[in-house]
Amino acid sequence: MTWQPHAPDWLVARPIAHRGLHDPARGIIENSLTAARRAIAKTYAIECDVQLSKDGEAIVFHDDTLTRLLGMPGEIGALATQDLVRCTYKGSSEQVATLPDFFAEIAGRTPLIVELKSRFDGDARLAARVARLAANYAGPLALKSFDPQMLHALREDGTERPLGLVAQAHYTAEDWPQLSASQRRGLEALVDFPGARPDYLSWHVGDLPHATPMLRRVQGMKIMTWTVRNAAEQALTAQWADQIIFEGFEP
Repeated sequence: MTWQPHAPDWLVARPIAHRGLHDPARGIIENSLTAARRAIAKTYAIECDVQLSKDGEAIVFHDDTLTRLLGMPGEIGALATQDLVRCTYKGSSEQVATLPDFFAEIAGRTPLIVELKSRFDGDARLAARVARLAANYAGPLALKSFDPQMLHALREDGTERPLGLVAQAHYTAEDWPQLSASQRRGLEALVDFPGARPDYLSWHVGDLPHATPMLRRVQGMKIMTWTVRNAAEQALTAQWADQIIFEGFEP
């Protein structure tokens, strides 16, 4: 490697609750403030996702579309912040949160890892907004994305937070329809890895064992795996990585 990864020990010190410690059967929805509070109460770190609203705010939400979580048609990027924060999750009384809401709720009480979602279209507005918010957050915070261009944009915006690349061994046309075949091959080969200069790697647990996390770990890069859903996957992770991102059980 031609750069020195900057990944503090707190990044992998605790198991990381995937989209917070959610439990939809109890009305505790992924990426909600309640899911964050539950993770904090159990001393877990938290991972969340952010999408860009129509008016440029970072919204804590995983999907591009509103159907699965809100029962509404349309895309999240078509709605303004004031409309999104009035939306109530299906099966819950809780409303959608902005990243500033999330920051205010967590307030440095546990490490937070924010994944920037991307359409791989070169739009860097979400990176710019997250970088501005991150600059004023006092707690342990790391950022990551599947899109290496997001890491480039975050660095250009001057963020000093640890930056991670989310990656896996295979990108299929079915799961990644927004990507061309050449883009999928490039992500599989990590061709943008040197330019993105990630501080840590977030790797798909279903692709273990694999040479990539092994080599990066030997080179001193911290590795976390996603999404670990049982004790067997947790044990597999322990052989290849430093920490798990989990859901559906408690480690």
